[in-house]
Amino acid sequence: MGGRDARGPVIGAAVDPPATAQAKLGSGGQRIAVLLPLSGPRAELATPLSQAVQLALDTPGAPPYDKIDTAGTAEGAAEAARRAIAQGAGIIVGPLSSTETAAVAPIAGPAGVPVLAFTNDPARAAPGVWPLGIGPAQQVYRLASALNAQGKSRIAGLLPESEFGSAMALALTQTAAALGQPEPTIRRYPSGAGVGALNPVIRELSNYAGRRGPIEAERRAASASGTAEGRRRAAEIGRRGVPPAPFDALLLADSGEIMESLAALLAYYDVDPAHVRVLGPSSWAAPNSGAAYLRGAWFAAPDPAARTGFESAFSARFGGPPPALADIAFDAASIARVAAAAGGYTIANIARADGYIGANGLVVLQPDGQVRRGLAIFEVQRGGPQMIEPPPQSVTAPGA
Repeated sequence: MGGRDARGPVIGAAVDPPATAQAKLGSGGQRIAVLLPLSGPRAELATPLSQAVQLALDTPGAPPYDKIDTAGTAEGAAEAARRAIAQGAGIIVGPLSSTETAAVAPIAGPAGVPVLAFTNDPARAAPGVWPLGIGPAQQVYRLASALNAQGKSRIAGLLPESEFGSAMALALTQTAAALGQPEPTIRRYPSGAGVGALNPVIRELSNYAGRRGPIEAERRAASASGTAEGRRRAAEIGRRGVPPAPFDALLLADSGEIMESLAALLAYYDVDPAHVRVLGPSSWAAPNSGAAYLRGAWFAAPDPAARTGFESAFSARFGGPPPALADIAFDAASIARVAAAAGGYTIANIARADGYIGANGLVVLQPDGQVRRGLAIFEVQRGGPQMIEPPPQSVTAPGA
């Protein structure tokens, strides 16, 4: 993870934490407590996460660390946090999930112990608690910023009634407000819905009746004249294109089999790719995501090239490639190491204005607990996703 450089102030509305939290945070010792599901239903994740932490901290001068079992539950995470604080931990790396992080935060906060959690749930962000996973807010912000640069600010959402769909909807609403964009129109549909449930939602969202209706009315009026000229005029009107949908971009969140139905219905209701950019989640990078049905769509994700160094070091040390989430654990432990070297686990030392270069590129921790990442933009093309905009390399770059 790279060190400090001369980059400018962080982009985004950073909220200063309360003075009491500022005064207390970082008042503990130097030891790092690593909270992992060493037992329980997700115990298989503990080994690669632990290995990533080891890789980050196995350097001269790095602080000592202790691995503490959460059992993968909120209750276990709370007990692990109490144990960590009793053992003199100055910072907590982990835990894994949002519910565990929610249980740890009220214990770590009053003790002045910051938390670098692995979850990507932005709801867990607070002064002294940073969710480091790559989440919906970071992806949507990057996509909306790129569209903004093209003069396109009207983004609608067509999202499933699922936890992830709700997170994407919140991200879209908050991003629009942050960028000064119009309030987005968002429509939801039952998770796992078929064509029958999707049809009326897409028809209504695209305002198909309002766009097609006047053309049909004019065509019928011309045809009703009963003259040859009227019939010629009606045929001419029937060949007219439907006006564009009332938005510049459409955010989706689904993957898999439903994507074929979504693509077909968007085409049927004249949501034309020439006028509307379809946006989606980083999971569209997977070959079986179904994104291939929506050629020209965009998603935001880390540049795979940025991860090469981490992957090579991990494979050389442990004999195999790092799985998902290992990069987040590596970043968390690396940030803790850098903060310790800077003098302790204070907000000033953790939420550095210039950010860090982590396993996936630029990552910036803000004083309010929010996390920004430098993500690339990919376009779905015939041969698979292609990067069309590289990730920002500094906090002053557009989209950071």
